[in-house]
Amino acid sequence: MEEAPEEPLQSRDSWRDHQTWITTQDILREKLITDDSFSWKLSSEGEPGYKKGEELRYVGGVDISFSKDDPSKACGTLVVLDFHTLQVLYQDFSFVTLQVPYVPGFLAFREAPVLQQLLEKMKRSDNPFYPQLLMVDGNGILHPRGFGLACHIGVEANLPTIGIGKNLHHVDGLTHSTVRKLLGAEENSSKEYINLVGCSGRIWGVAMRSTQGSIKPIFISIGHMISLQTAIMIVQKTCKFRVPEPIRQADIRSRDYIRKLEMNGKVT
Repeated sequence: MEEAPEEPLQSRDSWRDHQTWITTQDILREKLITDDSFSWKLSSEGEPGYKKGEELRYVGGVDISFSKDDPSKACGTLVVLDFHTLQVLYQDFSFVTLQVPYVPGFLAFREAPVLQQLLEKMKRSDNPFYPQLLMVDGNGILHPRGFGLACHIGVEANLPTIGIGKNLHHVDGLTHSTVRKLLGAEENSSKEYINLVGCSGRIWGVAMRSTQGSIKPIFISIGHMISLQTAIMIVQKTCKFRVPEPIRQADIRSRDYIRKLEMNGKVT
C-alpha cells in the first residue's frame, strides 16, 4: 500500500492553532456573564436613585481598519466618549502587522490582542477616562460558537461589553432572508428592533433600526457583564446615525489614520 504524502507543515500548524483556539474559547466562555454585573447606574442627575459618581459616564468603542494595499497591515483604534454628550474624550491608535490569518468564527484571535493592548495601555497610565463600558465592532454571543470578539475582549479585560455587528452570522437557523422578512412584516413595521430567536428558541440578540428610515439594521448582542435589554438601551442612547457613536468614531479615526499613513508612504 502506497504511503500517504506527508502533510504540509503549514497545514499541521494551522490545525494545531485551530484546536488551541477552540480550547481557549471553551475556557473563556465558562467565565462569560450575560446579565448586568457592573457598579454604575444608568440614572441621570435629577432622576430617582441618582448618586453622584455612580452613573455611566465613559463609553468606549474599538475598531480595526486595514490597509487597502496589504490586508495584514491594520490600525486598531480605541476611543472613549462622554455618555451624555457623545463628545470624544480620549483616542489612541496602534498600527500593527497581523500574523494571524482570518478564520471564520475565530476573529478574536486575530484582532483582540491589538485592541486589548490599547485598553491595557490606558489602564497602566491610570487614565481617568478608562471606559466603564466598551462597544465592540464585532459580535458578542451572536456567533457560531456563542463567543464572538465582544465576548472575548470583555472576559479578558473584565469589562462590560456590547457586540455591534453590521452583518448577521448565520446561527441557529437565523439567516439574512428570514431577518429581512421579519423586519418587513407589517406587525414589526413600527418596532425599533426585533428579537433574533433561533430554531432552538434562544434569543441571540436583536436586529435594530437604529435611525428612523434606516434600511440596514445593526445586530446587537451581549458581550460580557451586561444584559441584552441594558445593551439595547445604551445603544439607543448613543445612536446619532446607523452605528452607535463610539463605534462610528473609532471607525472614522482608524480609517483616517491608516489613510494618512498610506498617503505619506509609511505603510511598510
